[in-house]
Amino acid sequence: MQLDDAATILSSADFFDVCDPEQRRLLAFASERRLYSRGDVIYKSGEIPDGAHILVAGTLSANPDDAVTSHEISEPGALLGAMALVISKPRPVTVTAVTAAETLFVPRAAFRKLALQSPDLARRAAARIQREIGSYLEAIEPLRQRMNKDRI
Repeated sequence: MQLDDAATILSSADFFDVCDPEQRRLLAFASERRLYSRGDVIYKSGEIPDGAHILVAGTLSANPDDAVTSHEISEPGALLGAMALVISKPRPVTVTAVTAAETLFVPRAAFRKLALQSPDLARRAAARIQREIGSYLEAIEPLRQRMNKDRI
């Protein structure tokens, strides 16, 4: 994969809008193209991540440990494991290739190094993560309220 191709893939993933074009090129240089066959496990629930994946092509299935159903991911540019770019915590889902698939793997070490060198990038990334967590909390608030009512 060419450097410019990897930078274009990075720009297709929403999270990397926190990076300027030069920062995306630096991340592209550190990133790695990975190919998966049908049935391959990209990562397992409980594993400690060392980076994030951007879907380039194919279809993946995300299965949380406690869920009966899975979520299919087939949109190029989908980012898997954005939090893995900044923290080292176990993944909450197992992701498997439903079809032959290609991802661009972005190592956490490369992203963190870039963020340490650019405080503005670190601030933009933190603000982005904070907004996303706020959105998740807003989305589950009705469920929390309903659960509280059911306990009464």
